[in-house]
Amino acid sequence: MLTEQTAPDLGVLDLTDSRISAAVALVWREARLLDGKRYEEWDRLWAPDGRYVIPIDPETEDFEASLNMVYDNDRMRRMRIERLVSGYSISAVAAARTVRTVAGFVVVRSEEEAVELNSAQVLVGHKRGETFVLGADLTHRIVFEGGEPRIARKVIRLIDSQEAVRATGFLL
Repeated sequence: MLTEQTAPDLGVLDLTDSRISAAVALVWREARLLDGKRYEEWDRLWAPDGRYVIPIDPETEDFEASLNMVYDNDRMRRMRIERLVSGYSISAVAAARTVRTVAGFVVVRSEEEAVELNSAQVLVGHKRGETFVLGADLTHRIVFEGGEPRIARKVIRLIDSQEAVRATGFLL
């Protein structure tokens, strides 16, 4: 049975709560795997039916009815990974090197079997002699299956989501 945390407790990052500290650790591990382009390991962080979403509309909550840059379920996420690791994707050839920082965690929702966190991501990439920066607000819904944290949903709200998109050759 899920019991929601009361409203006054939300937002407080209580690292003595093992679920919250495990969720934050998972998000940091995810960032390291993505920077290392270890996409198959990254895929194993996901819960069944997990959604990987990059909406264009920065305010939308209805991702199914909105236009998204990415709206992947398990199958689509694995197909995306296959394109990136197979060498058949033009954008993955000489993919950018990246380093990212994920910080500013806020607990949005806490339930017995799930935690939802907001955070900020700053990604610095370098490709073909050009260095660039991408900023995004992240929302991770982390579920606990057999005590193990898994990503049930990740929403990446790029700060420039309504601008032209360049081929990045990496996952956010």
